[in-house]
This record gives sequence, structure tokens and C-alpha cells, in this order.
Amino acid sequence: MFTINTIDGNNRMSTQDLLERINAALAQGETEFYIEASGQHDIGGPLWQPEGKPLKFHIKNAGQRVGSMCLPGTEIIVEGSSSADVGWLNAGGRIIVKGDGGDTTAHCAAAGTIYVGGRAGTRSGSLMKHDPLYEAPEFWVLKNVGSFAFEFMGGGIAVVCGYDSQQFESVLGNRACTGMVGGIVYFRGTASGISAKDTKILALNEEDIAYLDGKMDDFLTAIDRAELRRELSHWHEWQKVVPLTYDERPKKANTNMYSFRTDEWVPGSIFGDVCEDDFAVIGMIATGKYRRRVPVWENGKYSAPCEFNCTASIPSQQRFNLLREGKIEEAYRLVLEYTPFPGSVCGAVCPNLCMDDCTRKTVDISAQIGKLGRYSSEADLPMPENRTGKQVAVIGGGAAGLTAAWQLARLGHDVTVFEADEKVGGKMEQVIPRSRLPQETLSREIARIEKMGVAFKTGVTVDKAKFTAIKDSHDAIIVTTGGHTTKVIPWPGHERIVKGLEFLKAVNKGQKPEIGKRIIVIGCGNSGMDVAVGAYGLGAEQVTCIDVQRPAAFDHEIDHVKSLGAEILWPVFTKEITDQGIITQEGQLIKGDTVIIAIGESPDLSFLPDGIERERGCLKPANNSSIAPGIFTAGDTVRPGRLVDAIGAGRQAGLAVDAYLQGTTFTLAEKARIPAGRISAAYFKKCHSCDVPEANSDYNRCISCGTCRDCHMCLKSCPENAITRTVGENGAEYTSDPNKCIGCGICAGICPCGIWNMEPNAEPLTFYK
Repeated sequence: MFTINTIDGNNRMSTQDLLERINAALAQGETEFYIEASGQHDIGGPLWQPEGKPLKFHIKNAGQRVGSMCLPGTEIIVEGSSSADVGWLNAGGRIIVKGDGGDTTAHCAAAGTIYVGGRAGTRSGSLMKHDPLYEAPEFWVLKNVGSFAFEFMGGGIAVVCGYDSQQFESVLGNRACTGMVGGIVYFRGTASGISAKDTKILALNEEDIAYLDGKMDDFLTAIDRAELRRELSHWHEWQKVVPLTYDERPKKANTNMYSFRTDEWVPGSIFGDVCEDDFAVIGMIATGKYRRRVPVWENGKYSAPCEFNCTASIPSQQRFNLLREGKIEEAYRLVLEYTPFPGSVCGAVCPNLCMDDCTRKTVDISAQIGKLGRYSSEADLPMPENRTGKQVAVIGGGAAGLTAAWQLARLGHDVTVFEADEKVGGKMEQVIPRSRLPQETLSREIARIEKMGVAFKTGVTVDKAKFTAIKDSHDAIIVTTGGHTTKVIPWPGHERIVKGLEFLKAVNKGQKPEIGKRIIVIGCGNSGMDVAVGAYGLGAEQVTCIDVQRPAAFDHEIDHVKSLGAEILWPVFTKEITDQGIITQEGQLIKGDTVIIAIGESPDLSFLPDGIERERGCLKPANNSSIAPGIFTAGDTVRPGRLVDAIGAGRQAGLAVDAYLQGTTFTLAEKARIPAGRISAAYFKKCHSCDVPEANSDYNRCISCGTCRDCHMCLKSCPENAITRTVGENGAEYTSDPNKCIGCGICAGICPCGIWNMEPNAEPLTFYK
């Protein structure tokens, strides 16, 4: 038994310190306590033992709220009396007070047992209640209770034994059971002043006697008064108080409120000088303008987490909805409105941020969004019906430039892409290993862009003169030359370093750059991992990748490189490059024959006219992607990033150029992410990884956050049949009839996708003059 004495000389332990000490002992495995208290509050609840073992407390001199919110598995024995609120909100504990209980003993008790071996004070047993899912609370008192006992009692069982209480006019005090609507109170002896409007007093039946007889021994043994068993078992001395049924309660006269207000009340009402009283009587349940809340069908108002996280803003939940409806080709084509590279990027090299916060992860596993892109690699969109005659030049044939060209060509403009390399595709073509991005996938998607009408001019180096010539012959220019200048830190010996981007370009062209057997790669991002894979492909025997911070590469890329035998070290700070390898700031030598750096790239902007604003070596466009009249930019020329970032920026630049050519203002529609609390993922059955279907069949697992999946749940659940489903050009739509709707919110609560929202009723009430 763990003993705590709360008095040390003249010092008294505070309630907070006592409770903290109890919790600390519980965490160490203690289950039985002897507490020499000195009036501290809240001893004994709510507590639980980490292993689920029962807890037992022996307490002397307890203060208020002993056993407050006590939980199942806890037993509290109070030696002597206790002050107010014993067992307040008892939730299942067994509380024994061997002396008197103070005021409001068992107040709001909802479960468990409370035994008092003396008297209980005012309002004891008030607001007791009973949840039918649990055993009813029990409250036993040996002697009597104070006034207002069992006030507003809603459930449970109370027993007042009336021992040693002959001197009291009522063992239940004055005005007992006022407002009582549930439960039962057994009492022995005389009782008066009990509310006749709410209750009735009855004799015991056999079931009552069986209950009292069965529990009496436990009660008397607990309070150490077993000798009273015979005296308290004369059942003819007992009665019970129960609440009146609805039919038994007195009813008020049925008054026609409208007649009263129009015929008997003050003409025009007592506020007739300021109000126009319509004499409408608003019931407990209202429709129309008197509803406090109204449902709003907000289909598509918010972005799903997948769409919100995707920097290309691809609405993947809409793709799954189309697949669910059997519109397969339409689903595959939808993604082409946002990116021309669903197979190359979404389905191959993208980190698939769309899947990171997929709501389905709260149930089991993310919907298979990334792999879904592969099904769109061969899809096509129709050519534009009308041509605008506008000429647009795109300088740079990487992800951003080709995406912008794709969007502009679809809108009917004539687009020419100028590329310095022999092939378009940017880093997708020049840098990313074929093991990550198959050549046939990329070639097919580039061919689709060309088929849309985009002209490619490769092997074209753009300098200032060439840029001026292009600008003079086109209505608009988009600069998307990317970042192709490898960053090299000027350490001593930096001239020995091989630039990672040039190394990867050579490997992708089928060349075999000369490297040693031991390779050191500076930079552990995805490019660094690509360099490591390329080095092993050229015959390297050992690759060491170093970085100053935690590696930023995708986990699966790091795992792949490690599986080839590479070592990854961080944090490592380089001091010098030598012919033997790298010397760190700590003086350690990391041996290597070849050092390759891959810590990022910067753009070459020397061909642009003077006066264009720049920041840290990059361009600084306006909100519409423009850097000068008729000149726009996107991608790594603005901010180095992922391919999906370049695609999103390229699409935005393409749409901005279209607005410029039409003489309108470009605004990019942005949607807020749907609040997680509006999604009801609990409606979806959990599955295991072995049950996850192929991506194009994963539509039933997609929760369709923020977009209606036409499940009919709201339609079938509305208690007033206020919801109507119609099918139009945009698919199924749901509306709520205000003359039937009562604003209960069931539609919003049951919608798994978060489409219905309850808003305050904004319909004006014409009342004041």
C-alpha cells in the first residue's frame, strides 16, 4: 500500500501536489493508496491504471469532491465524514463514506455506487441520471438527507434507510424530488413535502423488496454496520417515490395562441409602436424562414486534400467519380486539362503529394492516385475548333514550357517552342534516369503535345539578339529555360568537382563519362540519388553520398541507392577537395577518386533584356506570371522546384498569356481546402494492402472529399423528405425544399464527402418598423 501523509510539521500539502503525487505513483504501478489527507479536494478521480488493474483508496480527512468523476475499477473508502460533492459526476466508481456525506452528495451521478454511513446534506442525489448503455447509478444513505434531495432526478436508484432519524419530520428533507422525471427513491420512515406535481408515493412490490434485500448486506458491510440488518429489513416500513408518467401529470388548458394574441392581448401588441407583429406562432420545429439553420449544397466549393496538395491542382477525386460512373475515357482525359505529362510525371517521378494527406489514410491506405496517371498517358484531347491567329513563343522545352505550350495550343493559339538541346523534354529527357522515367512514356506524351499543333525548334541557342528577333515576330513570349547551371561552392580544390547535371545529361545521352571506382556525391536530394545510380551504372564500386542536412530525397530513392551499396552520411561539412577525396571541416578524409556535386542549379538569364527585375539570380514575375509587357515566365527561372511545381506554374503562365492575348485580366481560381471535420470517413470499410485494387478500379475507396459521389445517403436520410435529386448537364444535383426542411442537419452529418453545410438562416424577418 502506498502511503501519503499530507502534513509535514506545520506544512500542508496542496491539492495539486497531492494529485500529482498520486498520478506519479500510478505511473510507477501502484494500485492501493492510504492517504492521510487534510481537506484536499478531488481525491480519487478520474484515475485509471495503465494496465487496467483496479485501484483502491483509503482516505482520512477528505475535502470536497472526493471521488469526483470516479471511473469504473476504482474503490474509495473514506474513514469518517466528508464534505460537499462526494461522488459528483460519478462515472462508475465504488465510493464508501463511513460517516456523513456533505451537501450535493451523488450530485449528477451517472454510474457506479455511493454508500454513506451517516447523513447526506442538501440537494443530495440531485440530477442523478441513467444512460441505458450502462448500469444505473446507486446511492445509499443509512440515515436521512437534507432538503431539495433528488431534485430533477432523471434516473438511477436512491435508498434512504431512515436509521436514527425519528427526530426529523421527513427523512427526505423538505421539497424532495422536485422536478423528478426518472429513477426511483426508496425510503424508510416518515417523509413529507414531496412534490405531488412530479411524483407519487407507492408501496413496495416483490421486485422492490428483492432489490433492497439483495443489496442490503453489501451496503451495511461496507459501512461497518452489519448489526443493523434485522432492524432495516422490515419491508412494511418502506415506501418508494417514482415520477408521474406523462399521462398522469396535470395538463394546462389548450389555449389557441393566435386567438389569445389577436382577441385578448393588447391590440397591436405592447410593442406595436416599434414592431409589426405577424402573430405567427413558431413551434419547437420550424420550416422556412423560421429555421435557425439551413442546409447548403456546396458541391465543388472546396479542394479535396489531394487537389489542394497538388501544385498542378489536379482534381483527382473528380477522376475517380467519373470512373465510378463508368465514364472511363472522360476520366482519363480530365487530367490532360491540367498537365500533358500524367504518365511521365504523375505516374513515374512525382512524389505524389496528392497521396500524403489523402483522407482515405485515416481509414487504411491512400487512394492510388499516382498510378492513375499512367492510364492517361495514351489519352488524347480534340484539336481546338477555332484558331486565334496569335503567335506565342516558348523559350525552353522543359516541363514548364511544354505545359504552357500545351495549354495555349488547346486554346487555339499558334505556339513554337525553342529548345537549345537536340530534344525537347528538359530534365525529363536530359537528366532523369530511364529506370525512373521510361523513354517510351515521355516520347508518347511529347508527341501528343506536337500533335496538338505545337511546333518544336531544337538546337536553338537564344542570346540577346535572338531573343529580340523572337519577340518582334511573336505576340507573346514565355521564358521557361529552367535551371541548367550547376551550383558549385568555391572550396579549395573545387576545380576537381564534376557537375552533377552535366554528368546526368551525358549518361542519359548514352555517353560514358570517365569516373573512378570510388565516387563521392555532394548532395542527397533526388538529383544526388540519380547521380549515385548513374555512377554504379558506369562501373563504380563504392559511392558515398554526403549532405549538410537530412537527405531530402524520397525514401524509396534513398532505399534504392542503399540497396546498390551506397553509404549516406550527414551532416558532413566540406572543407577542401583533394586528389584523395574530400576533407571535412573536422579534418576527416572521405576517400574518393571522383567528386560529383548535385546541390541544385540556377538559371542562365543572360539573354534577357536589361531592366527585368530579378531576385537572388531568379526572375521575379507579377501575379500574372509576367516580367515585362508581353513577356512571361514559369518554372525554375522563378524558383527551383519539382516537376509538378513546374507543370502547375506552366499552366498558370499559359492561361495568363491567353488572357493577355484576349485583352482580359488573368485571375487564378483558388479554392480553400475542405475542413477535415466535414468528412465522414467512418462510413467507409477498412481494407488491407492486399485488398487495394488497381488504380483505375480504386474509385470506391476514394472518399470524394468536397465533390458529391451521388451516393443518395442524404436523400434517403432526410426525415422530412425535403431533399430532391435531379440530373442535369453537370450530373446529379441535390436541393432542399425550405418549406419541408426543418434545419435538423442530418444531411450534413451523414454526407461522407462534406458537401452539405449548415449555415445560419440569413432570410430576413420583417419585424421592426
